[in-house]
Amino acid sequence: MRTLHFSLLPLLAAIVISGPGTARAELRIDADYPGGNILVESIDGDVVALRQDLRDTEGWWFYWSFRAYGAEGKTLTFRFTNRNVLGTRGPAVSLDAGRTWSWLGAENVENTSFSYTFLADVPCVQFAFAPSYQESDLRRFLKQHEANEHLVVDELCRTRKGRSVERLHVGRVDGNPAHRILLTCRHHSCESTASFVLEGMLAAVLADTDDGKWFRENVEVLAVPLVDKDGVEQGDQGKNRRPRDHNRDYDGSSLYRSVAALRSFVPQWSDGRLSVAIDLHCPYIRGNHNEAIYLVGNRDPKIWNEQCALSKILESVCRGSLPYKAADNLPFGQSWNTENNYRAGKSCSRWAGELKGMRLATSFEIPYANVGETTVTPDLARSFGTRLVEALRRYLDQPPP
Repeated sequence: MRTLHFSLLPLLAAIVISGPGTARAELRIDADYPGGNILVESIDGDVVALRQDLRDTEGWWFYWSFRAYGAEGKTLTFRFTNRNVLGTRGPAVSLDAGRTWSWLGAENVENTSFSYTFLADVPCVQFAFAPSYQESDLRRFLKQHEANEHLVVDELCRTRKGRSVERLHVGRVDGNPAHRILLTCRHHSCESTASFVLEGMLAAVLADTDDGKWFRENVEVLAVPLVDKDGVEQGDQGKNRRPRDHNRDYDGSSLYRSVAALRSFVPQWSDGRLSVAIDLHCPYIRGNHNEAIYLVGNRDPKIWNEQCALSKILESVCRGSLPYKAADNLPFGQSWNTENNYRAGKSCSRWAGELKGMRLATSFEIPYANVGETTVTPDLARSFGTRLVEALRRYLDQPPP
């Protein structure tokens, strides 16, 4: 006789199969780690039904991340019940608790399900919509460069949950640069791919290259890598958060401490030398405008002209990384980039474009899984960040119109 013991709790599910003459086996699925997000509905044999946790999201979004224990040597099917939340390369998979990632591939996906055969010697496997980037990843990067005098790590603020929001100063940090650049990321906490691009940009400024040397002589970069730190660590969607999206919090009095602190600090720090502001994002799950890197066109024609100037340079230097074409940019008035979007609330790039002396303020959209036929990986995303720094150097070397 075989007995089945089954328990199901929010964010944690376990199945235990035992009986006379059988080895005790346990399958446990949870999201109890930084960035984790899942709700398990049922486990029936080798099929797990589950869905993303939308929490305080207005409407539908597609971020999820979970880990599975105790499935060594088995093949399981994971079936999502709240629409298709699997991207064009299937799920991302990590065998080392989220430090490195690979794509499972679309060949292992059928409709809203994916199947995975667990290795016999790996007790825990982590799955996610896309490779994650958490505070721990940022800490590893900063540890690698902690002896570099051109990197200053400070605190922008503390979140409501008591987490520190990092404020990084990179490049010429002696207080007398020719240019200042603002870089922000993770206004939407789920948009992890953008973080690898930002890390690549910071590494390029610190690198022993001609571009790195030029930046360290001429440019101070202010970077806020994890604007919605609580959301990143809690595994929130972040996009369309109620009562207000972080990237619509630049009107009136800001609800979120990180946005309020950014709005207070940047105008004082800029001292009239803030030339460029770039806010890094990821787009929708798939489809038109979501499988290409693009700039979101500003409503102001002068800023749009500067966006086009940078785009032309970036396309010319974008080699050995994710591909970029200026023709993929989204001008104001097309698709979702309309007056209706502006009326939804002021974004970071729109706010930055109004700052004194600003030449170019823009947001970039970096796809999660593929840019055209090219598969997105953390290393290729970092390489795109390197190319973006090269393009910015050439852009800033040109006199403003």
